[in-house]
Amino acid sequence: MTSTPHHPELRSQLETLTTEAFRPELAEIDQLATLDIARTMNGEDATVAAAVAARLPEIAAAIEAVAARMARGGRLVYAGAGTAGRLGVLDASECPPTFNTAPGQVVGLIAGGPDAMVTSVEGAEDSAELARADLAALGLTPDDAVVGVSASGRTPYAIGAVEHARTRGALTVGLACNSGSALAAAAEHGIEVVTGPELITGSTRLKAGTAQKLVLNMLSTITMIRLGKTYGNLMVDVRASNEKLRARSRRIVALATGAADDEIERALTATGGEVKHAILTLLADVDGPTATRLLEDSGGHLRAALAAAKV
Repeated sequence: MTSTPHHPELRSQLETLTTEAFRPELAEIDQLATLDIARTMNGEDATVAAAVAARLPEIAAAIEAVAARMARGGRLVYAGAGTAGRLGVLDASECPPTFNTAPGQVVGLIAGGPDAMVTSVEGAEDSAELARADLAALGLTPDDAVVGVSASGRTPYAIGAVEHARTRGALTVGLACNSGSALAAAAEHGIEVVTGPELITGSTRLKAGTAQKLVLNMLSTITMIRLGKTYGNLMVDVRASNEKLRARSRRIVALATGAADDEIERALTATGGEVKHAILTLLADVDGPTATRLLEDSGGHLRAALAAAKV
């Protein structure tokens, strides 16, 4: 029988992390009624938004830096292991249908590759070299932004990703859920959302995972708002790839313009189903090719294109 190697240094590191702390008051939670456990868990979750709120200035500064680079053609790259990596892949994969981002414009890297989305890949998170190899394959430039994500803030894969990105001149963001983390220290923009000990000791898929999801939502969504991917709170760059999204496209045009259904159909047909272009043809009373030119000249910002059309 093979014995498991003992790592006293790693154990002592984990004992200093608030995300790994043991809560004696919850030691008999398994004895409670199901509803009481649910109430306790819900109370824990209710604290996460406040932890995120405490870091809004750092989050906003990171978003502005990311948006500035993406406006120059750069990419947003998430890198993490386990739950953190999966959340990055999730956020990246939702950008094309929501904001019509180009393939490869928002990228999620997870330690161990695609198989790690559904299966634990042993040892992958401990390899900074693996992160460097994954990022080297992307050919980073100074216009790119790399976000290392790790609940503990000590995951070698996430730290390695940030360190490699810095050597390439890319913007770096380190998102962790413990204060004084190595990940935040390694990044140009450190964001430490301290969510505290988990309901189940060390299970950082809980509060820490929720906090990471909230911050990644902000990073991608507000960046896309800054890039003109929305008009007000409407997803005017939505890609109508199925019937539900086609119906949503028609509704977005209706909300933005107040036009009748037949006008909306004509506008969408004339612009190849492009929501932003259809809105511009209706609000500025221009044809499809003119709408395309106005949007190109305004860098895709619908408000700027509307202002230019009225000059």
